Amino acid sequence: MSGHTPELSPLPASIARVLVTGFMGAGKTTVGRMLAERLGWDFADSDHLLEARTGGSIAAIFETHGEPAFRDLEAATIRATVARDHLVLALGGGALERPETRSLLASLPDSLLIFLDAPLDVLVSRCSVQPDAPVRPVLSDRARLQERWTTRLPWYRQARLTVNTEGCTPDQVAQRILALIGDRCGSAAQGSASFPARPRTGVHV
Repeated sequence: MSGHTPELSPLPASIARVLVTGFMGAGKTTVGRMLAERLGWDFADSDHLLEARTGGSIAAIFETHGEPAFRDLEAATIRATVARDHLVLALGGGALERPETRSLLASLPDSLLIFLDAPLDVLVSRCSVQPDAPVRPVLSDRARLQERWTTRLPWYRQARLTVNTEGCTPDQVAQRILALIGDRCGSAAQGSASFPARPRTGVHV
């Protein structure tokens, strides 16, 4: 992974949960699930939890209720989940836009927020080959994507650990993260599968 050295801020001495953030295509779900499996922790994806709570897809929630209502539901879902110990939580790409969500995550001293970084062109190319690409009209609006990316980037960069994922497989990213934080993570029984999961292949939001 030459050329992909993570950027480190002071890390918690003990880590009880890992929160994974980044833009669409960063690999949050794939890398997060790998981390949870190797730590023996539970894994959750805030988008999947939200869909399970509402019985609808993210796209349907946006279309029917609009983005502000979606962000309200997303914030409530994260708040109801994030305090669990021995948890890896993949956050929705826009979750950090909400000040209350940022404050909540910052209030958990034994949590580690990890930003999976890559150039926007790389992220878009990953998304464009995924099975759900045709139902994601935002992918065809590069100006809107650039605007969202630019808006969110300062919040992503507040993470304590930033890993450049360009040119790396999800497995390489997960291994690098574990090498850096593994000795700070307490042990737990193998994940209880208590969260609904929607298996996907490849690198996804």
